[in-house]
Amino acid sequence: MKKELEKILDSTHDAMIAIDKHNLITLFNKSAERLTKISASDAIGQPVQIIVENTRLPVILETGISELNQKQQLNDVTIITNRMPILSDDGDIIGAVAIFRDISEMIELAEQITNLNQIRETLEATINATQDAISVVDSDGVGILINPAYTRMTGYTNDDIIGKDCTVDLAEGESVHLEVLRTGKPVRGKTLKVGPKRKDVIAEAAPIIVKGIVKGSVAIIHDLTEVNEIYRQLDQAKKIIRNLEAKYTFDDIMGGSEILNNAIEKAKIAAETPATVILRGESGTGKELFAHAIHNASNRKYAQFVRVNCAAINENLLESELFGYEEGAFTGASKGGKIGLFEKANGGTIFLDEIGELSLNTQAKLLRVLQEKEILKVGSTKPIPIDVRVITATNVDLEKAIKEHLFRQDLYYRLNVVPIYIPALRERLDDVGVLVKHLINRFNQEYGRNVERVSDAVLEIIKSYDWPGNVRELENFVGRAMINIRMHEYLLTALHLPQLNMGIPNVNYNLGEVVQKIELLGSDNTLEYRVLAFEKFHIETVLENNNGNREATAKVLGISLRTLYYKLNKLNRGLDMDK
Repeated sequence: MKKELEKILDSTHDAMIAIDKHNLITLFNKSAERLTKISASDAIGQPVQIIVENTRLPVILETGISELNQKQQLNDVTIITNRMPILSDDGDIIGAVAIFRDISEMIELAEQITNLNQIRETLEATINATQDAISVVDSDGVGILINPAYTRMTGYTNDDIIGKDCTVDLAEGESVHLEVLRTGKPVRGKTLKVGPKRKDVIAEAAPIIVKGIVKGSVAIIHDLTEVNEIYRQLDQAKKIIRNLEAKYTFDDIMGGSEILNNAIEKAKIAAETPATVILRGESGTGKELFAHAIHNASNRKYAQFVRVNCAAINENLLESELFGYEEGAFTGASKGGKIGLFEKANGGTIFLDEIGELSLNTQAKLLRVLQEKEILKVGSTKPIPIDVRVITATNVDLEKAIKEHLFRQDLYYRLNVVPIYIPALRERLDDVGVLVKHLINRFNQEYGRNVERVSDAVLEIIKSYDWPGNVRELENFVGRAMINIRMHEYLLTALHLPQLNMGIPNVNYNLGEVVQKIELLGSDNTLEYRVLAFEKFHIETVLENNNGNREATAKVLGISLRTLYYKLNKLNRGLDMDK
């Protein structure tokens, strides 16, 4: 009986691959050998991920959710595949099976067979078994064949289509059959609306050629209703969630200042533990870079790293995105439900950026996850245990938010296990040279430049600016400067730098205050000394108003940067302006 079953499976046109609950291949029929170009003897008993690189059978095994009518590339052919779990009599998942076929065969068949009657007889048995809707018309565009899947999709029966014009089922768009009959060439990827319910579909069609003459057209129609919903959710998710493997390490953090090294050392120690880490610091300081590095230095580095921008996700969607939902949990919920980001990160790390922007309601649910190490999907009453390393980041003053009742104190204690402060750029100006050199090397490759050195004046200007946007702002600043450099130039100078917004105010003095401050500089009453004393006072005032930026100060004073340096050096040596 077993051999008879094997012969039946090997004789079927559809390729079949089945796995057991350990992801090991238990069935690999002849059609699977033909499409994969792998022999059954090499496949049976092997992990399916090794044999079929992009297989999703382990996903089916894990979720128990079928995936029907999935179009994908397999080696050099395009296939349509149905993936389903295998259930025991008790309803337990004991394996998974994929049934797939080369969809180009349908088109090749229409091109090779020379008799319409033979085409009909050959196709009827095949197309009635497929989940894809298929229709066939003659050379006049009159329907001669549809399959049951076509009826299920469009709502039209044989009586509605057979013998009728091929446009009868169209609600919107041009008939692919008419285009094929007009051009004699295949048509691919046409989006249409069909049936009384105006269902969105994508259609492919090919000519039926007999002795060089187009005798008809065969079309395959795929339902896009569910696919469009998936793409809509995917487009939305791309804007707010980056789900990726961590790509940075501690070697990618540029700088050698003591304050930065302290942060790095603390992060390295934290990476060796499963403790929750909170990264504090201003916007643009590199908190996400630290999160990547911590993950890659941990024992979870080969597992998933998921980044979530909590501030960018709509409050109504946040809970379902983080924790997932069950089928039918709410209006518009996807069939089969959805895995949340915490579950997707299971075994790995989840990075919750902008944690200070969470609502109090979501904070309470996050607290439960941290305390109980389990999640509860929307619409479910069954908790799911998870093992996730949590790294959070914020530039919000959480202590102040707690006092204003905007952030839960109990959640704060759960998150603040290992706090790491990422210093602002102005706090580690010694790192400016290293950062600028790193950025120049990067932009040399991106912009095709050949800069080798940076002038001292450039570094002085950069160090004199406050950098409210920190490293991210510096990166933008250096990038714009590199655009101003010509191909043959090797030195980045102040002339290449874009304008910095210094917010320079006008200088207004109170006369009495000026006299008092000059008196403090010395008791020499000569005119020359008093003039120099006022010059020193004025320069220092303008310099202070410009946050120490010497280039901006020179512009306000109407002198060159070189002259300003000269005057500062002389005045700082005791108002001695003599040669």
